[in-house]
Amino acid sequence: MGLDWLLELLKGTLKLFLHPVFYYCFFIAAALGVSRVKRERKNFSVRSENAYFELRQLLPLGIVIGIGISIVTITAGITIPFATILFMAVLTILLSATTKPRLIAPVYVVGLAFFLTVVAGGEEWSVPLFRDAFHQLDEKIFPSIAALLSLLVIGEGLLILINGKKGTSPKLMKSKRGQRVGLHEVKRLWMVPVFLFIPGTALQAPFEWWPVFSIGTESYSMILVPFAVGFHQQIQGMLPKVAIQAFGKKVVALGIFLALLSVGSYWLPILAIGVVAIAIVGREVLTLRQRIKDDDSPFYFSKQNHGVMILGVLPGSPASKMALQVGELVTKVNGTLVHDEQTFYEALQRNRAHCKLEVLDVNGQVRFVQRALYEGDHHELGILFVQEEKKWGTAAV
Repeated sequence: MGLDWLLELLKGTLKLFLHPVFYYCFFIAAALGVSRVKRERKNFSVRSENAYFELRQLLPLGIVIGIGISIVTITAGITIPFATILFMAVLTILLSATTKPRLIAPVYVVGLAFFLTVVAGGEEWSVPLFRDAFHQLDEKIFPSIAALLSLLVIGEGLLILINGKKGTSPKLMKSKRGQRVGLHEVKRLWMVPVFLFIPGTALQAPFEWWPVFSIGTESYSMILVPFAVGFHQQIQGMLPKVAIQAFGKKVVALGIFLALLSVGSYWLPILAIGVVAIAIVGREVLTLRQRIKDDDSPFYFSKQNHGVMILGVLPGSPASKMALQVGELVTKVNGTLVHDEQTFYEALQRNRAHCKLEVLDVNGQVRFVQRALYEGDHHELGILFVQEEKKWGTAAV
């Protein structure tokens, strides 16, 4: 029995490479990286992370979370009709065409696929290749889709909480008063591969070689489905790491609440509709509240009278090796008080072999950092500030 399950898992994994969303996610992640680099070069004449950064974030953590969700779905015997999987694939591609990564989130993709499945349940739809995909869609399958959605929302929250804070992108804009200010933005796409049971023989009809196994009197197929999880957040009123982690915790809490509700839907299947509706509305409310709160907050990254605030730190630069952090305030350079970018670099050039900085950290504590400077080191230490007009571009927000 154990060997049979192992073979099914292996076959299900290989089927991942037949899913178009698997390849599409790589394309979207690469496009996000290229777009970010272009904007950063326009703002700062240099990019922070390279264009492959988003691609590197696509899978590692998503695989771990996908394994966790797969264990729950397999153990609980959650089955998802193939019609819903078709809807999710189409919706992922259609919603990505809006160029808004946040719309490629489980609540929208799986949620809309759920309601399309409800509509399809009352129709005798037939599509090429998958003529049996829309048969036997009754209310018994609604709780399973709602349960899967709640698990994916928890996974999304964990991705935001753990991975979203990494590599946030510094950005420049003009405030309503015409002042130059900075903010941070994260646009990310993750892939979460999940093993799912598909009831019936919907996949065997077009592909005779597709393996089907039986549990009791029922037939099932197993497939590894790649779920795209998009995320976009812009932070202007606080440290990006703090804001993103706080938002991730709220998404996790929403997912747990939905999971508890979805359990009840197995006794009352119609409740699954309410679970999915709450998921969509709840996720929108979280996004709207975060945006309103941030818009009402003063800009965290703006010109300071008693130092220059670090908007970004280039990876591998002297600043990175000195452990300088986004949001810290540099008050002195080589013993000289600095109050803007010009005085910072003037003080830095007075000693080209060594630099000593007095820094006010994010907790309001003063610390000193110093480092020898070597030939080939970044001449500006690799620190990004809210730059002067001559270096600032008219970035769209």
